Amino acid sequence: MRSVIGIIFGNTRSDLLQGLTQERPIAAVPFGGKFRLLDFALSSLVNSGIRTVGLITPQHYRSVLDHTGAGKDWYLDRKSGGLFVLPGANHGLISEQSQFLIKDIALNIEFLEKDVSENVVITNCNQVYNINYRDAINFHEKKQADITMLYKKSDQSSDLEGRMVLALDEGQTVQALVEKEGKEDPASIQPYFIDMFIIRRKLLLELIRGYKPIDTIDLQEAIRDNINLLKVYAFRTNAYIGRIRSIADYFNRNMDLLNPEISEELLQSKNRLYTKVRDKPPTFYSSSANVRDSLLTCECLLDGEVEHSILSRGVVVKPGAKVKNSILMQKCVIAENAVLENVILDKFVEVKEGNVLKGSRNNPLVISKKSMI
Repeated sequence: MRSVIGIIFGNTRSDLLQGLTQERPIAAVPFGGKFRLLDFALSSLVNSGIRTVGLITPQHYRSVLDHTGAGKDWYLDRKSGGLFVLPGANHGLISEQSQFLIKDIALNIEFLEKDVSENVVITNCNQVYNINYRDAINFHEKKQADITMLYKKSDQSSDLEGRMVLALDEGQTVQALVEKEGKEDPASIQPYFIDMFIIRRKLLLELIRGYKPIDTIDLQEAIRDNINLLKVYAFRTNAYIGRIRSIADYFNRNMDLLNPEISEELLQSKNRLYTKVRDKPPTFYSSSANVRDSLLTCECLLDGEVEHSILSRGVVVKPGAKVKNSILMQKCVIAENAVLENVILDKFVEVKEGNVLKGSRNNPLVISKKSMI
């Protein structure tokens, strides 16, 4: 899609995921056994025909670059367009609601100035989804909109908390943006912004230059300030959107993959989910292995019991060990007769023989990378 480029904010605030983001940004956090959170945003843009993507990185970006490389696995290693790594600004203290800070784009304004595309799709990396933007882009162009905001509807406070609620007229024009506060359920179903929007490239440049003296402002705030001066429309999607703002969110969104309907939408639809390709041998199941309702990747050695869990490559579960409702990342080793329930193990964790580790679904136990328990 030559008239559209993409920008992914890969530097969303990540300190809410405890030890999982101690050495990596949220964009590079492993998810679903074989993916990184960045894969969902990047794959959705590529599946929409977008071949020029700017990835705004945080200060500690090594793991992001290690994963993406030149973008080959997303067909973005191209002579024209491709994947552009855009260093993010040093934010200092920012609020949890800050998603699209103008200073990050201002630092990389040449990326926008040198391109000739009409529109820009902007998204971030703290959500799990598989969306094709083609219908939204067609809607945006048909309406000759300045901005088109993607939204869903809900009457659940868990969906709305911290979101921008949209006031819409019958023609899907956005009349106002109101930040949802509090945890009480609303009185009716509300349309809420899902942190993805399409904006005219030239308008984006105008906003960046206009707000340069106060570039710590979020693009959402700039849109809200100018809502009456711009043609802002809303486009509804019914796609699954799994937002991740806490360790409980991260745990539950992973467990959602064990729901066949969600798994089919995210992982098995015609819009393929791309990630870094690794050629490894398949998982080995011994005669004593007992695996139920779980999602496993390659190179695992299973002799114990695994139930309702997600295992990354190279995990070892030895005889007598029991793993239930847990997420085990790359190369973890669970020794004989160890028990894990509602646990998240980061990479290269070793649990010694007979140890029992238990958390809860709303407060899973997180074990940091390379720990020995």
